[in-house]
Amino acid sequence: MSELRIAHVTVDCSGDAAALAGFYAQLLRREVDPGASQYFATIGRASGAVPVLMFIRVPDRTPGKNSVHLDLHTDDIAGDVGRAVALGAKPLGDYDEYGAVWTTLADPEGNLFDIGRGGN
Repeated sequence: MSELRIAHVTVDCSGDAAALAGFYAQLLRREVDPGASQYFATIGRASGAVPVLMFIRVPDRTPGKNSVHLDLHTDDIAGDVGRAVALGAKPLGDYDEYGAVWTTLADPEGNLFDIGRGGN
């Protein structure tokens, strides 16, 4: 059985991801990781901090969608997605972006979270 690990706390942004990351970096007295852009930025990845704060620009803030959610990483996406579904989660979609692969699910109360693996 694989272990699920909190990998990221992800913040969906309607504006500039790097700018919002800059706000949190200053607030937390940390640095925005190299490679930040208006579309994608992280804090803590380069320093090895856990969890990494990840900021992703989204084209449209979906009503009812969490703007902050857990990213859980595993070596067995299918197995852990299956286990989450058996516990009452609902799978919402599979994705492959930014060097990462994940499945977005809703918990029994509708809160979103991701199970995946990936580079960022």
